[in-house]
Amino acid sequence: MTVDSPQPAPPAPAPSFAQRLQRFNTVKSRRVAAIVTPIALLALALAVRLVNLDQFPILVFDETYYVKDAYTLYLHGYETRWGDEPNPAFEAGDDSAMSDEPSFVVHPPLGKWILGIGMALFGFESPWAWRLPAVLVGAALVLVTYFIAKGITRSTFWGGVAGYLLAIDSQAIVMSRTVLLDTVLALFVALGIGALFLDRRHAPARVVRWMQEHGRWRPAFLLRPWLIVAGVAFGAAAATKWSGLYFLAAFGLWSVLMDVLDQWKATKRGISWLGFLTQGPASFLLVVVPAAATYVVSYAGWFLRGGYYRNWAEEDAANRISWLPDWLPLDVHSFVHYQISTYEFHVELTKDHAFQSPAIEWLLMLRPTGFASESHDDGAVVQYVSAMPNPFIWWAGTVAIFVGLFMFGRTMNTALGATLLAIAAGYVPWLLYPDRTIFSFYTIVYTPFLIILIVILLRWLVCGLPGSPASPDRRLAGSIFVGGYLLLVTIAYAFWSPVTYGYPIDQQWMRLRYWLPGWR
Repeated sequence: MTVDSPQPAPPAPAPSFAQRLQRFNTVKSRRVAAIVTPIALLALALAVRLVNLDQFPILVFDETYYVKDAYTLYLHGYETRWGDEPNPAFEAGDDSAMSDEPSFVVHPPLGKWILGIGMALFGFESPWAWRLPAVLVGAALVLVTYFIAKGITRSTFWGGVAGYLLAIDSQAIVMSRTVLLDTVLALFVALGIGALFLDRRHAPARVVRWMQEHGRWRPAFLLRPWLIVAGVAFGAAAATKWSGLYFLAAFGLWSVLMDVLDQWKATKRGISWLGFLTQGPASFLLVVVPAAATYVVSYAGWFLRGGYYRNWAEEDAANRISWLPDWLPLDVHSFVHYQISTYEFHVELTKDHAFQSPAIEWLLMLRPTGFASESHDDGAVVQYVSAMPNPFIWWAGTVAIFVGLFMFGRTMNTALGATLLAIAAGYVPWLLYPDRTIFSFYTIVYTPFLIILIVILLRWLVCGLPGSPASPDRRLAGSIFVGGYLLLVTIAYAFWSPVTYGYPIDQQWMRLRYWLPGWR
């Protein structure tokens, strides 16, 4: 009795010309979409931010500080004082109220260096020169949000949805049309987190290769340029506003934890503290040291040209920081004293403001910040600018936070976890200061990640969870829902545009936009 040898499987038929053409067209359309989408988002972001940029040709809200500080930085290398009531003259193109006497300012200079570029190039006589850099920063934030969302979802379409939502979000538009530091802060934070995501792309494979070559010893990787980029970006964020330090701390720890988890997955021997003791110091060197260097370099004008407290340690032998070694240069003592004084100002700031809003109110958008207002015809016609988010983005984002926390507990998806961490780093620390004078527009720093969270959940709604694709019927229903949601957000952008741009509008029509008492 003989046993027939197995016959080889017949070769797969060659794809037909139509199949090859369809595959080529699919690849080509994806490449075209990958090129066209960011260009279209950039054009949209610029268009909705540049319209009537000089609608209010006056310094609005805290522009009274940052515009003049940025102007003096380029003239003197440090912020200087102004005379009494300098704004009307400055707005008319007269800077005679400016002095060369240093002013005590409580935010680092990098954001003001960036926002002052327009005045350095075009002069200070036009609101366009004041605000154009803020517009460019806001448009750049839209692009960075698109690329981060695209990297997380592996989809140009879903990345485009995230970019579109941020491009037309009312608060993001107002913040991009006003010379404030928070949009610059948001851009550097997004760049830092994006750099860490790029570092993570090949991290698991890197650990596996190490284990295969060197055994079970926990490695410490130093050749990680994206970690250095992240450190510089987070340092730039802190050099804009100190709240950037929250993201440096949160995502520095997150990066090390992800490395330790990679080691555990490669060895299957449990999480060892040795992983923290090896990669922890290495990551500190790659992230924190560049961040600290970036922060100090941002004060180059202070070190080279002068500024408040610049000669503090030289003025009196008793002016020393007690816990610093005496052999350090006096410049270091003066610099540290300046930072301590700034910290004391921040923690003691409790001055009442009509639009202050404790962090507990932010999730429900109870008290948006009013930036400018005027009335005409005895109050019958009003102009009002408010940093109020698009309600259907913001309230959807608040729901998404709780849904995202539930889904993270169910899936332990690392991208979802990192997105939630970004929101927490921008929100939770402010809950510790309920009595401080803080404002709801601080949320702009984590708004991109709130939108990315919405997009992640919408994608899962349409496509299903990773490893569990949705049925065709669910994909159709989900697509209809997403289309309807985007239409609703777009209508809301148009409806609240008078509040976004400060268009003159009858008082009775403006009242239709006051849905909550705190929106007035």
